[in-house]
Amino acid sequence: MMSHACGTGEEVPAELVRLMLLLKAQSLSYGHSGVQLATVQRLLDFYNRGILPVVYQQGSLGASGDLAPLAHLCLPLVGLGEVNYEGYRLQAADAHHLFSWTPITLEAKEGLALLNGTQFMLAYGVHSLLRAERLAQAADVIGALSLEAFDGRSEPFDHRLHQIRPHAGQLKVAERIRGFLQGSELQQQAKTAVQDPYSFRCQPQVHGASRDALAYVAQVLETECNAVTDNPNIFPDDDLILSGGNFHGQPLALALDFMAIAVAELGSISERRTYQLIGGQRGLPPFLVAEPGLNSGFMIPQYTAAGIVSQNKQLCTPASVDSIVSSNGQEDHVSMGANAATKARRVLDNVEQILGIELMNAAQALAFRRPARTSAVLEQVVEAFREKVKFVSRDRILYPDLHAAAAFVRGYEWP
Repeated sequence: MMSHACGTGEEVPAELVRLMLLLKAQSLSYGHSGVQLATVQRLLDFYNRGILPVVYQQGSLGASGDLAPLAHLCLPLVGLGEVNYEGYRLQAADAHHLFSWTPITLEAKEGLALLNGTQFMLAYGVHSLLRAERLAQAADVIGALSLEAFDGRSEPFDHRLHQIRPHAGQLKVAERIRGFLQGSELQQQAKTAVQDPYSFRCQPQVHGASRDALAYVAQVLETECNAVTDNPNIFPDDDLILSGGNFHGQPLALALDFMAIAVAELGSISERRTYQLIGGQRGLPPFLVAEPGLNSGFMIPQYTAAGIVSQNKQLCTPASVDSIVSSNGQEDHVSMGANAATKARRVLDNVEQILGIELMNAAQALAFRRPARTSAVLEQVVEAFREKVKFVSRDRILYPDLHAAAAFVRGYEWP
């Protein structure tokens, strides 16, 4: 346990450490790991009391389990290492004293059971998936707002088009956008353009494909949450101990790479809608300001979105196709799932900001369509957003607005 605590880099966020504790206890609870009840109970005590071991992001190859992160997670069980508790950094031994606990004395097999497993990358995956599903909801709403602001057409979302190519995600997104456009005055106005750019009319196909990818990721993560991933494994009914490879993170590594790609595409198509909105087309002023010659308006937020989109392309290089030999040749193929997990989270952070920038542009552009209004549900989103980010009539310092927009995307209850 001590020799494996070799984590480096940034600390794992508290909410993810808490998930790691729960997922480790869940995996051990099936009775195939050969651990004491007291060991599992202490993991749950840490979880319930909010005693969160200090874990670092770097150090796992995602093959013989998340060895280094799990060593940091479990060292405090035996009174070693550090924990965070109610805003304080404590030695694990001091945390035990607070609750009059005796450190666990590990028995045979327990060190392996605690160190082997996929709970680091799995915690990142579960947390990121929940965020990704919220971003998929946000992308549909913000995309519909941009469509309205761009004076786009509703025909590409007709249910008949999608019934002849019935991918589940595509059907869902088309249905949602049809609902968001219901009752829109803007849709009743005569349209001058015969077709809209792909970033507007292909939202069901693009957003929908990302949704289908996330559904696959959810299936993989649910299976892993209910699995035993340490080694060797105990089969008491058969009086048998088997050594295998259930600690290998390849199922998660592939899924986490897929999630990063799926979420990055939500950001990629979003940035293209932002680009179209500032282009001075369809009656909108260039850069979405009334006096574009004197004001830069929304020129530079699009630069920012474009830079972030390009970073996402770099982050989406799959970790799961990489491997490196370790453990003197014994671990000759590794998943790199931990790297897939941490970079997928960075992609999510980035796409929250990209969608926030699009929402700023869409809300600004809609103001130039007045007095015509969009649907009641979309007007409600704009009204809530305007409480955080005001209309830009002339140039001002915009970075606080960009940050507020990302926070809105992260926290709003999207329909």
